[in-house]
Amino acid sequence: MKVSAFTFIKNGQILGYPFIQSIQSILPIVDEFIINVGESEDDTLALIQSIKDPKIRIIQSMWNDNMHDRGYVYGQQKMIAQFNCTGDWAFYIEGDEVYHEEDLDKIQVSMQEYVDNPEVEALVFDFYHFYGNANSYLDSPGWYRSEARIIKNSIRSYAPDGLFWLVLGSNKKGKYPKAKHTGVHCYHYGWVRSEEQMNLKSEKVQQYWGGEPAKIDYSQMDQFIIKEFTGAHPKIAQDWLPKEKGVYQVDPNYIPTKKQKKHRLMLKLEKLFGLELSKKHYKLIK
Repeated sequence: MKVSAFTFIKNGQILGYPFIQSIQSILPIVDEFIINVGESEDDTLALIQSIKDPKIRIIQSMWNDNMHDRGYVYGQQKMIAQFNCTGDWAFYIEGDEVYHEEDLDKIQVSMQEYVDNPEVEALVFDFYHFYGNANSYLDSPGWYRSEARIIKNSIRSYAPDGLFWLVLGSNKKGKYPKAKHTGVHCYHYGWVRSEEQMNLKSEKVQQYWGGEPAKIDYSQMDQFIIKEFTGAHPKIAQDWLPKEKGVYQVDPNYIPTKKQKKHRLMLKLEKLFGLELSKKHYKLIK
């Protein structure tokens, strides 16, 4: 079994991504790591080159700044990296995602178990969406709780944006991949960066979605969905993480939006009926 990892990154340093920790977190269990580095305004490329691991292969790309339609540029950049993968599996990791060293064996076992099973097209992870600090994460149907991050490199797949894949059953129609769960969490740290970095990211990113930059204010969040994280973070991320104590506290005068109130109702329905109502970009198979 050969495993390829891949990612794309641009301006990772000035936007506060823990992209070096992200890459290094799964480097031990992959055979090659394809990194598509967009032309940046900082030292992103040099920092990746400084890792000096023979598994890493760097591609340098120019982003199409004339494409403003629903994040399609992100799909393009994701696929540039994926199309260069040569393994049985293609393991996609974003620049603010980190995996725990204690889970690497489990990930390997899952890949080995299903590599020759034609019914399994992808592997799924649960997600911790950390928010505000390292002690707090979001639990809501409005924030995807699980996502496919590993896909067979022998199937026809593409990404309409950076988040998920569609598998082509024909030339005309895509479907979500059939997947098995790894039983492992992905540690998503995008929302523990400083508000300044997040607002700069919003300015840089929204041009590719055809929208206006959203003002990021961590205090404007529904406290109801912020939960305490009592586990241990990946060792490789601990020096990078903010050092605040306690669960993040929002503005006590904040009034939840209509959508957030809907998510509160969905949480109650989940608890009452044992459901899981968050969006899924895969089809879990038995």
